[in-house]
Amino acid sequence: MLARPDFDPALRMLLADMPLVPRLTPEALAQIRPYASSPVEPLLDGRAVERREVTISAQDGTRIPLSILTPTGMARTAAAPCVYWIHGGGMVMGDRYSQIDIPLEWLELLGAVVISVDYRLAPEVNGTTLVDDCYHGLLWTAEHAADLGIDPARIIVAGASAGGGLAAGVTLMARDRGAPAIAAQVLIGPMLDHRNTTTSSRQYSGEPGVWTREMNEFAWRSVLGDLAGATVPAYVSPALADDLAGLPTTYVDAGSAEVFRDEGVNYAARIWAAGGQAELHVWAGGFHGFDALYPHVPVSAAARQTRNDWLTRVLGTAPDIQTKEEG
Repeated sequence: MLARPDFDPALRMLLADMPLVPRLTPEALAQIRPYASSPVEPLLDGRAVERREVTISAQDGTRIPLSILTPTGMARTAAAPCVYWIHGGGMVMGDRYSQIDIPLEWLELLGAVVISVDYRLAPEVNGTTLVDDCYHGLLWTAEHAADLGIDPARIIVAGASAGGGLAAGVTLMARDRGAPAIAAQVLIGPMLDHRNTTTSSRQYSGEPGVWTREMNEFAWRSVLGDLAGATVPAYVSPALADDLAGLPTTYVDAGSAEVFRDEGVNYAARIWAAGGQAELHVWAGGFHGFDALYPHVPVSAAARQTRNDWLTRVLGTAPDIQTKEEG
């Protein structure tokens, strides 16, 4: 086994109590999937949020659910920023409420409208279907910005893990097609490269973990289906993109002790090389998804606060809102 960064001590203690598997199989996936989806109601309880559910047509006519979460109790003086959220789960599990507590912080902090897409999962669909679902949800969001109270110039595309990879793919797609405009992208521990050959991928292999090289291989096989080699589109595996010029300002973070560390670092470096702007953070001792699983551990709290601070700078220091009580 390769030498590798150890876990943060506080995270290591918590991880010891978590059931882990070394690899995924179709049978294991069927067992895990129900636990990868969480009810949203407990997360919204006590928050000043209005929830609306809509469905839109995907490219092939399939109906795709979107959840629209709008802050309430505010009198706005301008249209709201929007966070278009793409959930994680290796592209094989999870739903539009997975990790939704992350953008809900931005809803409260920045008065942002959060829209989360329930893209279809592999292996039931594969190829470009997943990223196409996400892109069509984003198009719908931009086209309905006025009705949603959204500022079309302040749409953020964000996602964690597989959602981070899909966010990168959607942003490339929007750049190449000329629409919609994206103000920034937030890639949290992003799953960017189907080749699975980085040093960090090889370091976190051969034993159980939150997300291992073997689990990653299974997920990518499920997503790619019959695609192989040069036929894999960069929209599906964004690390393949020849050119990262012309992307919106980008935030990338990862743990030092995770499979996706080097993919994120490489992606940020290539954005810089293309003349773009990216902010990169690698959190010492963080395993994959550490800040979502254990948000109150000091390193997790620091990671989340740093993202919040960056988004505040990108979108403006204070939201253009005031509480109704303040008048």
